[in-house]
Amino acid sequence: MKEKHQNTDTQKLPVLALLALAMTGFICILTETIPAGLLPEISAGLNVTSSMAGQLITAYAAGSLLAAIPLTMLTSTWSRRSVLLSTVCGFLLFNTLTAFSSHIIMTLAARFLAGASAGLAWSLLAGYARRMVISSLQGRALAIAMVGTPLALSLGVPAGTWMGALLGWRLTFIIMSVLSVILVGWILLAVPDYPGQSGTIKVQLRSVLRTQGVASVLGVVLAWMLAHNILYTYIAPFITSAGLAGSVDVVLLIFGIAALCGIFITGRIIDTHLRQAVLLSLSLFAVVALIFGLVPLGPVLIYSGVALWGLTFGGAATLLQTALANAAGEQADVALSMNVVTWNGAIALGGLTGGFLLKQFGTGSFPWALLPLLLIAVTIAMRAKRGFPHTASLTGVSN
Repeated sequence: MKEKHQNTDTQKLPVLALLALAMTGFICILTETIPAGLLPEISAGLNVTSSMAGQLITAYAAGSLLAAIPLTMLTSTWSRRSVLLSTVCGFLLFNTLTAFSSHIIMTLAARFLAGASAGLAWSLLAGYARRMVISSLQGRALAIAMVGTPLALSLGVPAGTWMGALLGWRLTFIIMSVLSVILVGWILLAVPDYPGQSGTIKVQLRSVLRTQGVASVLGVVLAWMLAHNILYTYIAPFITSAGLAGSVDVVLLIFGIAALCGIFITGRIIDTHLRQAVLLSLSLFAVVALIFGLVPLGPVLIYSGVALWGLTFGGAATLLQTALANAAGEQADVALSMNVVTWNGAIALGGLTGGFLLKQFGTGSFPWALLPLLLIAVTIAMRAKRGFPHTASLTGVSN
């Protein structure tokens, strides 16, 4: 059922409400990645090895992968704000448990459940943002709602690592819980509520996947994000050959700033040029990979290449989730939960693939692994008439 917007503000972007969604995404990413910068402190605090402490990240990813689809279907009839508040309260509870836990098993369980909260949140945010506005503003609304991701990656993670070193890792998780409390109030004050699906609607995963365009978009997600994560996960060893072993933070900052620019540009063009934006982003990333493969790496090439790569990546989540929601229509939340699984699967597979390539062939093999993946993504996107239509075709999202 398509939703009718009955108030006079539908021509305007509800920025405060959209930023609450962006804050939710910010907390999702921060909760996931903070342990990576605090492994020595966490391993000492829990009296475990650094490799075991690293499983806090694995447990979080596993929670997102395994819980996104079942939780989305379980809560499909709930009001949308109730679901959103449930995810934020999940972060509040499980980050607090992580902060006070003294046993690795309890900590891993808390991290798994925090990841489950994130999986549900990611399946909800895109449809929620689009539902707040009329069709012609849906892409721009989603761009604002997704800005928390590059902000967390470029600014939040370094700040969290610095804060952990200064205040300790437990207090860092407490501060993240405080952010969740603030966000609960923000949501109650600023975010409108919408009903869930009718209880009579039965969602079949297979039927959603068979909806024209859905599988194509998910195929692009898998190929694009796999290529991205092969390089992003192992960016430190990759730039070492360019003499930048001590400049990983600078390289990641350049990537993050460029990604922010990318999401700003995406917000301006997504409602009218989604297909072109996807194809251009993939093509430019492929050009970067080709240059990295053919030209000897040096600081200038790395910095400029990473900037262009970040620019193409910044709008990826917005572009792909918009395409998926358009294709899925009223089943957007379920389709977006599939996106969570696909995206996180690509992260895990990127780590495994990149690790194999690094061990067997060295970092010089990375660009040549990226190229075929990106060409596959371009081919799928060009052939997908519904997932990436030639003309803008936005549909209302009812869930």
